[in-house]
Amino acid sequence: MGGTPGPQTISPKLQEIAEQAARYPSMVFNNLYYRVNVGLLREAYRQTRKDVAPGIDKVTAQEYAENLEENLSDLRERLRWGRYVAPPVERVWIDKEGGKKRPIGKPTFEDKIVQRAVSMVLQVVYDVDFYDFSYAFRKGRSPHHAVQELREQCMRLNIGWIVSADITGLFDNIDRGYLRRFVQRRVNDGGILRLIGKWLNAGVMEEETITYPEKGTPQGGLISPLLSNIFLHHVLDDWFVKEVKPRVHGRCFLIRFADDFIIGCELEADAHRIMTVLPKRFERFGLSLHPDKTTMIPFKKPIRNIKTDSTNGTFDFLGFTFYWSKSRRGYWVIKKKTVKKRLARFMKGLWLWCRENRHEPIKEHYKTLCAKLRGYYQYHGVRSNYKVLEIVFEYAEKAWRFWLSRRSHKGAISWEKFERIRASFSFPKPRIVHNI
Repeated sequence: MGGTPGPQTISPKLQEIAEQAARYPSMVFNNLYYRVNVGLLREAYRQTRKDVAPGIDKVTAQEYAENLEENLSDLRERLRWGRYVAPPVERVWIDKEGGKKRPIGKPTFEDKIVQRAVSMVLQVVYDVDFYDFSYAFRKGRSPHHAVQELREQCMRLNIGWIVSADITGLFDNIDRGYLRRFVQRRVNDGGILRLIGKWLNAGVMEEETITYPEKGTPQGGLISPLLSNIFLHHVLDDWFVKEVKPRVHGRCFLIRFADDFIIGCELEADAHRIMTVLPKRFERFGLSLHPDKTTMIPFKKPIRNIKTDSTNGTFDFLGFTFYWSKSRRGYWVIKKKTVKKRLARFMKGLWLWCRENRHEPIKEHYKTLCAKLRGYYQYHGVRSNYKVLEIVFEYAEKAWRFWLSRRSHKGAISWEKFERIRASFSFPKPRIVHNI
């Protein structure tokens, strides 16, 4: 299970709570609300992003900061006497691949401060309870840690079968009754529970109309990731450790990042049994698994002396496709590469950006494209994925040259002229950032 967060990451008072949670794993905390004081609210303000759009009150972070201490003192008094009102979350829609749209929630800035402060208190309690294979929304853990652990577990445990599952709309479908009961198993503080209840029932405003969903966590809320982790800790993680692992005949593991998880099994029979009971387990708590995206995949270490084994499947996790292949020294290893759809989506985005901004100054083009490439390398720059990085680099240059050529009626830029531009504005070269 997860260890106590280090003292360098949290305040001494929160560290004291974390140590109590670690020392007494069955302890129920009922006196945490008073910890949400002006000092914690000030720290929550410091950690909250200031460059995002305001919520329904239209108060920006800069405006809130003009009278910061007064605002925080007033906020603390409203919290202390139970007068704090959680405002509705404004919902906007952004374009998604395939012509679809995705909803985005915009809480007010002050509400973000309160949610972050409460999350900071609750996190030090639950981080002790969460298992090591739960990686999302926890300090010191990242998608790359999950990817590395997944690869190591597959090789160390002689995994032959992968159960890849997809939860349908986790954040929108969490059963609030179960969620409250799960929280109360560890934190039964009236003030904390009332605040969570206010956020769950605050409603969503869209085009001046407020609706009140009966399930799900606050859209865009800073408290939602922690609440979802608590929910899945009880629905999936704890169940897997206490009910599934003791009943299987071979070795197995679970790696989870938010609502994205992989179960690996040594034996095919164990994988079949898990595939049978997994949907029933989620249905019991009001969730469902996508029938087409929840699959069982053969993933045995190949025996035949060929470069790849066509009898084996591949699976995707956190933006990477995992597959068996030969290393340069001739050993079978698990490699990973960017998922094809993600690669295509990124390159399409580069092309559209270059087209829509072709009349902007070249220096601005260069600055933005460099940032896009560095961001791509920062996430996808893992071992065995270098060729994909090269593809992205070359495509960025191609898109840039193509749309620079259409800044005027004179036609395409000659290679000589483009080479001069490229010599002055060279893109960052592909590089492996994560040695995993």
